Amino acid sequence: MKIHDNILGTIGNTPVVRINRLAPSHVNLFVKIESFNPMSSVKDRLALGIIEDAEKSGDLKPGQTVIEATSGNTGIGLAMVCAQKGHPLVVTMAESFSVERRKLMRFLGAKVVLTPAPLKGSGMVQKARELAEQHGWFQTRQFENESNADMHSRTTAPEILQAFDGRQLDYWVTGYGTGGTLKGVARVLREKSPATKIVVCEPELAGLLTGGIEQKRNADGSPAESHPSFSPHPMQGWTPDFIPKLTGDAMDAENSDAVLTVANPDAMACSRNLAQQEGIFVGISAGATFAAALAVAETAAEGANILCMLPDTGERYLSTPLFEGIEAEMSAAEQELSASTPSCQFEPA
Repeated sequence: MKIHDNILGTIGNTPVVRINRLAPSHVNLFVKIESFNPMSSVKDRLALGIIEDAEKSGDLKPGQTVIEATSGNTGIGLAMVCAQKGHPLVVTMAESFSVERRKLMRFLGAKVVLTPAPLKGSGMVQKARELAEQHGWFQTRQFENESNADMHSRTTAPEILQAFDGRQLDYWVTGYGTGGTLKGVARVLREKSPATKIVVCEPELAGLLTGGIEQKRNADGSPAESHPSFSPHPMQGWTPDFIPKLTGDAMDAENSDAVLTVANPDAMACSRNLAQQEGIFVGISAGATFAAALAVAETAAEGANILCMLPDTGERYLSTPLFEGIEAEMSAAEQELSASTPSCQFEPA
């Protein structure tokens, strides 16, 4: 067991796990579980990559404040990295995202500035830009920053290739979020594993890629406006109300073989099924990606190997519809079990 100099050394090298009970019998379905990162999401990777690159280039000075717009996971990853490196962090976040995320970032020492939900992701990005300009802070710009994709090319992609060394990887399935995982991994797979088909997925309610409408951008690649195909969806962190530049880059380079949309109920069901039938505890976006992987599996050839990205943990969603019906108090069935023996019976108030 390696001894790490600090917590940042534990980022990456997440496991690839076979799916047994939920996978169709004619394929081999695997998942890469990014909740094994120290702050339980794939965004730990981009947080470390962006901050370290900025420190090396001199764009981020010692002790300088960092700011980012985030639905939560990037902010949580940045809060960990900034805490370890001594950078204050300010996060802008739409009020519609789960309260657990706010509390986690604040617990790690970050300040969280909320923006109105109707302004969507574009509003929190605008607020971050204004605050960075007003106070001279370093804005990480996760949606356009090449360090995001580069980190995945250096870490996530080689991990996948190593896991499938000696075994053909037929399909790689991912959502896009910032586009960092998609761009960074896809370009490596195109070079090192050209037979692998890359499948990108997005919410059915926010079919930005499948809608065929071009994203309008500012000169720096940031979105000029909210995408007209967007509507609110519960897959937090999976698709903002615009097509990120990194995602657009991957699509323009034709580093995708198919784009699938996923319905909200399918995402919820797959997240619960992974927990209750495979013991894999993940969030809504992971459930959505898994739903897309199951759709790929339906038409895949006998013996095909499919890898699905699972970006985060289910604990980020305790206050969301994912946990609807999961009560803190005992159900009638649980009370009946308690009453089946005489001692230590709990009586609710």
